[in-house]
Amino acid sequence: MRFVLNVGLLVLVSAATVVAQSNASSNSQQVQLHEQKAHELLSAKKPELAAKEFAAILAIDPKNLDAQANLGVLLYFEGKYVEAEPHLRNALDQQADLVKIHMLLAICERHLGKTEIARTELESVFTQLKEPKMQQEAGLELIELYTATGDLAKAGDVITTLRESAPTDPRFLYAAYRIYSDLAAEALLDISVAAPNSGQMHQAMAHELGRIGDLPGAIANYRAALAADSQLPGIHFELAEALHSSPETKLKEEAESEYRAAVAVNPMDEKALTRLGDVLAEKENLNEAEKYYKQALAIVPKDVNAEVGLAFIYSQKNDSASALTLLQSAVATEPGNIMAHYRLSAVYRTLHRPEDAKRELAEYKKYKDLKEKLRTIYKDMKIDTPQIESEK
Repeated sequence: MRFVLNVGLLVLVSAATVVAQSNASSNSQQVQLHEQKAHELLSAKKPELAAKEFAAILAIDPKNLDAQANLGVLLYFEGKYVEAEPHLRNALDQQADLVKIHMLLAICERHLGKTEIARTELESVFTQLKEPKMQQEAGLELIELYTATGDLAKAGDVITTLRESAPTDPRFLYAAYRIYSDLAAEALLDISVAAPNSGQMHQAMAHELGRIGDLPGAIANYRAALAADSQLPGIHFELAEALHSSPETKLKEEAESEYRAAVAVNPMDEKALTRLGDVLAEKENLNEAEKYYKQALAIVPKDVNAEVGLAFIYSQKNDSASALTLLQSAVATEPGNIMAHYRLSAVYRTLHRPEDAKRELAEYKKYKDLKEKLRTIYKDMKIDTPQIESEK
């Protein structure tokens, strides 16, 4: 696969420089024959023989741009960086807008230990590369250079661009995981040095402990954070989430007061409003739950969790038509929401639409099985499982 890409690059370089070649001083028949032969060999996927033809052209016409560029590229992909560098540089000296050649020269220089030059040149061409594969290769090189010097923020900017072009590419997903993990660790270390007893330090520790599944430790640190600074943004909501996740009834019951505190601090917090609605719905306080779900949806009209929650209230009040509209909107916005599919299936059954109910139940089972597999993977990796909707 790599070889095919290389040949494509060579052909493109040749096409980009045809005008320059046509204006070259030497138009001898001998040069033309070597050039024709070189491109025939490239098409036949015989790069080593093609390199000899380009070298023969340069022996006749040292300033031949097509030969300089293509010979440099061929030597680069053979790993002959010392030999490739002067040819790539010569081509750029003649025509500075050969962006792909500029990229290869920068990577070549990196292999030769000229990391500062390579970094500067890759930075200059990264956004100019229009072909996704070329930009991706340059981006990965830049990320390695940035992470080697601890410039994680810049590496993060590059990975954001790469993920926009290929959001499911495992190379970029893994790079993002490593970069963001390192950034988080770096930030945590900075907090521990600058303010070891601060509310923010306890809040950060609570998050880390929750991530690895130490819920009691997380709750203790959220409480310590709240004691240190009751004005910490989001602290009541985060503590409420941890309490609500606890298997201990007494702790779970405390969640409601913390959700209420979060709403009191920030009445525009649609997540806290929705979660408060959930808690009240669990207690069958349907009217108050409905009020909070509607407040959340007034702030964020397509909040899926609020739509699913309010649909449940309508179902309990025998208003299946209103529940149907909300649940259809929820699954359209978030197809993987298992609770939305489950409740939509129930609404269809109530409305005597068995085929629709069957379809939604199948969707529910599909996404439920997928999330169970994710639970197993997270458990094996000893990573805290992201909150997954209840299937009740």
